[in-house]
Formats: sequence, C-alpha cells, structure tokens
Amino acid sequence: MKKKQLIIINGPNLNLLGTREPDIYGKASFEDYFKTLQEKFPHYDLHYYQSNIEGELIDKLHEVGFDFDGIIFNAAAYTHTSVGLGDAVKAITTPVIEVHISNVHAREDFRHKSFIAPNAKGIIAGFGLQSYDLAIASFE
Repeated sequence: MKKKQLIIINGPNLNLLGTREPDIYGKASFEDYFKTLQEKFPHYDLHYYQSNIEGELIDKLHEVGFDFDGIIFNAAAYTHTSVGLGDAVKAITTPVIEVHISNVHAREDFRHKSFIAPNAKGIIAGFGLQSYDLAIASFE
C-alpha cells in the first residue's frame, strides 16, 4: 500500500525556530522536530519545505498542490498579509490545513485575520509544535 504524501510548508522566520523567541516558539529547531514527526508517523511519506520568500511559497503550493494527499501550511506572518498565498491555496486541489505554533487570536489584532483560512480544510493554532502532529493526524 502506498503511503500518503504530506508536506509541511513553513513560511518566514520559521527557519529560526529554537532561537527565535523561545518563550513563544520553543527551543527545538524545526528540522529536529521534523525527524520526530517522521518517526511518530512512519505510515506517511512526510516532506518539509521552508522559505522566507512569498513567491517561493506560492511556487511550492503550485508544485505539490495537485499530487500530494495533504499540505500542512504555516504561512507565518504572510497568513495575515498575503492575498497571493490565499489565492494559491484556493487554486489547488490538495487539502490544506493552516497551522500556527502560537495562538494567533491571543496576540496582536492584525494576527486575527487570515487570508489562508477561507480556503483551508481547517485551522490548528496554539499547541506549540504539537500543532503539526494534530494536523498530520487530521489526514488519518
């Protein structure tokens, strides 16, 4: 039986996980956490991509958005500013789960708006890195 292909796509500044504001985002790098996810979910073919550049994120969504079984997307600050990313999620057929490490609704007002959410299958926020575990589990 072929494994489901899922990809985690992370946006700007998430390459700094483990060093950036550890009281909010934790002390683990995402690369280390990704290895944990691969061990925890061996029945999935998990992939990971990160970029700080909006256009590269759009290109990746276009690349995987018709062939993969699921996308777990943390657009980070672009969530609240990028109509282009929202349109890219709307244009693809692969289901997308919007993920945030922090509870964006407990933060600044500008973080309460998402251009991704109207086109996502669901949203998971506020559970730290475990938000990714919950998103993966939603594809079972």
